[in-house]
Amino acid sequence: MIFSTLEHILTHISFSVVSVVIIIHLITLLIGELLGLYESSEKGMIITFFCITGLLVTRWVYSGHLPLSDLYESLIFLSWGFSIIHMIPYFKKHKNYLSAITTPSAFFAQGFATSGLLTDMHQSERLVPALQSQWLMMHVSMMLLSYAALLCGSLLSVALLVITFRKVIRIVDKSNNLLNDSFSFGKIQERSNILRNISFLSSRNYYRFQFIQQLDHWGYRIISIGFIFLTIGILAGAVWANEAWGSYWNWDPKETWAFITWTIFAIYFHTRTNKNLEGLNSSIVASIGFLIIWICYFGVNLLGIGLHSYGSFTLPSN
Repeated sequence: MIFSTLEHILTHISFSVVSVVIIIHLITLLIGELLGLYESSEKGMIITFFCITGLLVTRWVYSGHLPLSDLYESLIFLSWGFSIIHMIPYFKKHKNYLSAITTPSAFFAQGFATSGLLTDMHQSERLVPALQSQWLMMHVSMMLLSYAALLCGSLLSVALLVITFRKVIRIVDKSNNLLNDSFSFGKIQERSNILRNISFLSSRNYYRFQFIQQLDHWGYRIISIGFIFLTIGILAGAVWANEAWGSYWNWDPKETWAFITWTIFAIYFHTRTNKNLEGLNSSIVASIGFLIIWICYFGVNLLGIGLHSYGSFTLPSN
């Protein structure tokens, strides 16, 4: 009873704090970045991290196993992974470009976990025999941390694409306006101003270019970490599968989509090493990977088929 109450309190505190952080981010987006509000939002995410950590530890002590056995627990762990990624640039004293991604991600993960759809999973139960293995911690934790990192890195690539294409569209529009102008003497000064505004050497474009480079840099680093975790998780899962089911690989839907996810991000790294394909092409591949991850993690669970059906859920009946 005590553990259940403590878990309930920590869940509400963490979700409330991350909700306040979301509101702070919206305020800073509308009226500009205020140092006091920014610091408050960063401290709020640290509080969220410790609350989720306490929640996981409490559930671990109460259930007797690492809380990774169902969709509810995995979503809480995923939210914990987002909070860890959020704090990396903060403690390194870098500008936190990840906050606009990690905070909403943690919010939605916790929001869905605590929603009425997963109420039946809130109470911890005894593990089924197949999950009673020391490989549970290694395999599932590595996979969820990889999902958190790959999702954040992919969203940075999506942001890079949006900023880049908006820039291209703006330049094309201004170029068309220039070509449609008549060649009268009175238009010479106006065309000069347009050329000056669309120049890549302008200070505005220079800062935008720096921002794009930072997005690309952080996206690559986070995806690299996620890819390492994903590789370790798949290998650990193969060893565990051999112990539980007698085969390293069974082409289960979850295994198949995990392999597809691994392949997509392997292609991403190939495009990064090829100078003719890097930049926008790698960002496009990472954006595709964002959709593949959700199919692998969440979409397969909706079907509730295959050997990995432990994380599936059914909608509550009325």
